[in-house]
Amino acid sequence: MKKICFYFQVHQPFRLRNYRFFDIGNNHQYFDEEKNRAVMVKVAEKCYLPANKVLLELLQKYGNRFKISFSISGTAIDQFELYAPDVLKSFQQLAATGCIEFLAETYAHSLSSLINSDEFDRQVVQHTERIKSLFGQTPVVFRNTELIYSDEIGKRINSMGYKTMLAEGADHILGSKSPNFVYTAKRNVQLRLLLKNYKLSDDIAFRFSEKDWNGYPLTAQKFVGWLNAIPAEEQLVNLFMDYETFGEHQWRETGIFDFLRALPEEILSNSPYRFVTPSEALDQLQPVADISMPKPVSWADMERDLSAWLGNDLQNDAFETLYKLGPAINKCEDNQLLRDWNYLQTSDHFYYMCTKYFSDGDVHKYFNPYNSPYEAFINYMNVLSDFEKRLMECSTDQEKSVKYTIGQNNCSVQPEIINDAIHKIIVT
Repeated sequence: MKKICFYFQVHQPFRLRNYRFFDIGNNHQYFDEEKNRAVMVKVAEKCYLPANKVLLELLQKYGNRFKISFSISGTAIDQFELYAPDVLKSFQQLAATGCIEFLAETYAHSLSSLINSDEFDRQVVQHTERIKSLFGQTPVVFRNTELIYSDEIGKRINSMGYKTMLAEGADHILGSKSPNFVYTAKRNVQLRLLLKNYKLSDDIAFRFSEKDWNGYPLTAQKFVGWLNAIPAEEQLVNLFMDYETFGEHQWRETGIFDFLRALPEEILSNSPYRFVTPSEALDQLQPVADISMPKPVSWADMERDLSAWLGNDLQNDAFETLYKLGPAINKCEDNQLLRDWNYLQTSDHFYYMCTKYFSDGDVHKYFNPYNSPYEAFINYMNVLSDFEKRLMECSTDQEKSVKYTIGQNNCSVQPEIINDAIHKIIVT
């Protein structure tokens, strides 16, 4: 029996407000609450609530014959709680069916896996704990931000106890191989990889409503016909896409919800495929070969690399400036600063600075609230300047507090001993 695995990414960033140079040092409110609330309410009405309603109906109809997996970023969860608690409740209703698997990721939907392993670990743990508290599941499968994977990242994830990771089925990696199998990470045979079938996924996520596409109109029957045309020996089709595909990227008027509603019945009745979650795929299928990705591979654009987020000097300057603050943030105990640190790491901020306006340009413009990548860069760096100033002041206040405490407790201690003690406390 062949397997099909549906995975949906649910994510919303905390968008920055228009933060001017003259706000630095004077205003510490970085995020546009009005815009974030408006976007969340709109997407909840267009996508999350109606899509969850359809899925709940399907799960009630088909029981454990229909399975889905979600990865919900911590920033999306936080916004559900702030602006759309009914959305969070609807995801909990889906979880209660027992046919949903929740995946682990970085809490802030960040690029920390590329630069700061300690920060990466912290966010993965934070996200895992949040998923467990909200949905009663401890994730056992990992999906990195933007499906970014490399041999080194895989090694890190495996060392944290994960045996399975999702990745992009990029042509330049696979060569003549098919994404429709389970693979092993090269030099790390304990880690299994599930690779996205990007062609079939993008047929739904990007091409569904394109009237000049030769597959238009896409129906459940036509899609299952494509599934049935896959060679019999290929065991697993992984359909990975943004959940916002349903109702937001592809509007209700396109028929996307009708397609979603009809697809399970068509698959179960007219194909050899059966639905599985990622962890079930690993239990039921054996890897056929190993795959190596020496350099990071992502889902994005034609290149399937990091250039959507770190492809120009603006992005790299902002990225490096942010993570230079890592050592200072490790000494910080201010909850507001730590919250802002999380939200400033979200990959979307760097995506907005992308200057790739060639074959992929329309995609980047669609998701960009700024008039230009340069405006996005200036705004972000203004915020980062204020954040760094606050962080340094916090460290100074903490150092003063330590000096005062040590001085009060033992005024006979020599100054050089006090300074050495302060240094040790601050560093640790």
